[in-house]
Amino acid sequence: MNQHVTPQPKLGASFYRLWLSSGLANLADGVGIVAWPWLASLITRDPLAIALVGVAQKLPWFLFALPSGVITDRLDRRKLVVAMDFVRFVVLMALAAALLVPGLLPQDPIADFPTATLYWLLLAAALMVGFAEVLRDNSAVTLMPAIVPLERLETANGRMGSLETVMNMMIGPPLAGLLIGLALPFAFGLYGLAFAFAGLLVLSIPGRFRTIRPEQRHWIAEIREGAVYLFQRPLLRDLAIGLGALNAIDVMLLMGLVLYAQEVMGLNSAQYGLLLTGLATGGLLGGLLGERVIRRLGASACLRLTIAACCAMALVILLMPFSVAVWFALMLASFTGMIWNIITVSLRQRMIPPHLLGRVNSVYRFFGLGTMPLGLIVSGLSVTIAEGFMPRNQALAAPFALGAVLSLLLLIAIWKRVSPKALRDFSGR
Repeated sequence: MNQHVTPQPKLGASFYRLWLSSGLANLADGVGIVAWPWLASLITRDPLAIALVGVAQKLPWFLFALPSGVITDRLDRRKLVVAMDFVRFVVLMALAAALLVPGLLPQDPIADFPTATLYWLLLAAALMVGFAEVLRDNSAVTLMPAIVPLERLETANGRMGSLETVMNMMIGPPLAGLLIGLALPFAFGLYGLAFAFAGLLVLSIPGRFRTIRPEQRHWIAEIREGAVYLFQRPLLRDLAIGLGALNAIDVMLLMGLVLYAQEVMGLNSAQYGLLLTGLATGGLLGGLLGERVIRRLGASACLRLTIAACCAMALVILLMPFSVAVWFALMLASFTGMIWNIITVSLRQRMIPPHLLGRVNSVYRFFGLGTMPLGLIVSGLSVTIAEGFMPRNQALAAPFALGAVLSLLLLIAIWKRVSPKALRDFSGR
C-alpha cells in the first residue's frame, strides 16, 4: 500500500534573491574579517589599538540594536536592507579612496597607540559600517518568515547559513589576503561593491514588507514590549544571554588570533586568510548537515556542544599553535555554531508574532551581539597586561587561556537551561 507524501512547499524566487544577496553581503564581510584588523596592524602594533577597530564595528550592536527593532517593525524591511547596503557601499568606497592618498598609510607600523589620521578614519568608517550592519541584519532576519513558508524555515535558514559561511569564511578571507598583498585599496573597494550588488538583488524582490501593527506608540514603549515578551519566556532570555557570553568569548579568540598568527604562528596575510577557511568549512557543513544532526542528537545536545567546541578551540590554539590543528579547531567550532544558529533563529521566527518579531529580535541581539565589544576590549587588554610580566610571545596567548576558562564556566551555567524539557516547554511540542 503506497502512502501519499504531501510535497513540501517551494522556497520560491524571492527567497533565492534574498539568499544570493546575503551571499554577496557575506562575501563583503569575509573580506572585512581580514581587511579591518590587517589594515590596523599596518598602522600600529599596539594590540589594544587594533582591538578598538573591531570594537568600533561591533559597538553599534550595543548602542543601536534596540532602536533598530522599532525601526524594523515600523518601516518596510526590504527597503531598509537596500538602504543599509548602499550606506556601507558609500563608506567603504570613501575609505578605499582615502587609502590612495600618498603618505596617509605609515611606512612602518608604530609600536605605541597611533595618532595617525588614517587610524581615526578607520575607526570612523568601522563605526558607520557597524551601525548599517545592525539595521540591515535585523531587517533581513525578520524578512525571511515573510517570504518563506513556516514549515521550511529550518531548510531556508540552513541554506542561508551555508552560503553565508562559504562567502564569509571560505572565499572572503583568502580573497582579502590576496587582494591586500596586491593593493590594499582594491580590497576595500571590492568590499564596498559587493554591498552595492547585494542591495540591488533585494531591491528586485516584489511586494511590501511592512507589518500591520497595533497603534504606534513612543519608541521606548515599543522596545519595552519586545523586552517584556523575551524576558517572560525563560528559554529565549537564557539563549540570548548565553549567546552574548559565547560571542564575547568567540570574538576575543578571533581578535587575539590576528597578532598571534603573525608573530607566533608566522603566517602572512594570505596564509592567515587560508587559516580562516576552517571556519568556512565548518559553517558550510553545519548548514548542510544541521537538520540531520539536530534530529539525531537533539537540539539540547547541539546547543551544549557548541559551547564545548568553543572551549576546545581556545585550548588547541593555546597548546598546539600549528596551522593544521588550529584549522580543525576553527572548523569544529564553526560547525557547531552554525547548528546553534539554525536551532535558535528558526525557533524565534516560528514562535514570535510577526508584528513583534523585529523588536524581540533586536532585544535578543542586544544581549546576544552587544557583548562583542567587551570581548574585543578584553582580548587587547589581556595581552597588554600580560606583557607587563611575561615575554610577548607568551602574552599573545592570554586571550586563549582566558577563553578556555570562560567557555567552560558558560557550559556549566547553561547546561540545565537548555535541557530537552526547556525546549519542549517553549515550543509546545
